[in-house]
Amino acid sequence: MLTKRIIPCLDVRNGRVTKGVKFKNNVDLGDPVEMAVEYSDGGADELVFYDITASAEHRPIDIGMVRAVAKAIRIPFAVGGGIATIGDMERVILAGAEKISVNSLAVRNPGIIAEGAKVFGRQCIVLGMDPVRSSNPACPSGFEITTRGFREFTGMDAVEWAQRAAELGAGEIVVNSVDADGTRAGFELEITGKIAQAVGVPVVASGGAGRPEHFVEVFGKTGCDAAIVAGMIHSKEWTISQIKEVMSGAGIPVRMSY
Repeated sequence: MLTKRIIPCLDVRNGRVTKGVKFKNNVDLGDPVEMAVEYSDGGADELVFYDITASAEHRPIDIGMVRAVAKAIRIPFAVGGGIATIGDMERVILAGAEKISVNSLAVRNPGIIAEGAKVFGRQCIVLGMDPVRSSNPACPSGFEITTRGFREFTGMDAVEWAQRAAELGAGEIVVNSVDADGTRAGFELEITGKIAQAVGVPVVASGGAGRPEHFVEVFGKTGCDAAIVAGMIHSKEWTISQIKEVMSGAGIPVRMSY
């Protein structure tokens, strides 16, 4: 049985890790390279870095940071934000990242998913999505895709977009619930489960983790393959090892660190 992955997320702005609630009121948490090493050594299965203002500011991702992280850690990592072209993807891969996450760009230009998968392999292309609960009749799943850090509503149904992205070549889908982001009240189970059932690629739950039992719940109820953690470990309230111990005790297969 495949183990379930725990993936720390580092939101980076101006070269520093930051964290907010529902994409607002962000506070400075530290140096991304130092935190990456801490989590890599502490049992993380992968890491993900988002340059959270690159797209909104229309600038490229911080390649220097990507290169520094690649030199410092021993686990795979994905990066997103400020990636607009195949050339940008190539620079990220050459700097040492294993995966490229596209979000707002893919909504504007879905063809970038197919193009990226063709050039680098679909295992390198991750679709990040920011769904929010919605009564929009165009969204039968009850969740609408937002872009540009929850700044724009697209009218796109979250499940339909996930299915299309997988068909285009996305090798993984990260479901980052806007409603749950930073609340530490638990993952958004409904949309995560709907997408996990609708696509044939790995699905990553994101947004809302506050205690280890939330991971037991999301893996047990949605069929997702991995889950992202941020605030609860950034604050030092929990460690990755502690989360995995609770998961293992609940019968969920995990890679334990020694």
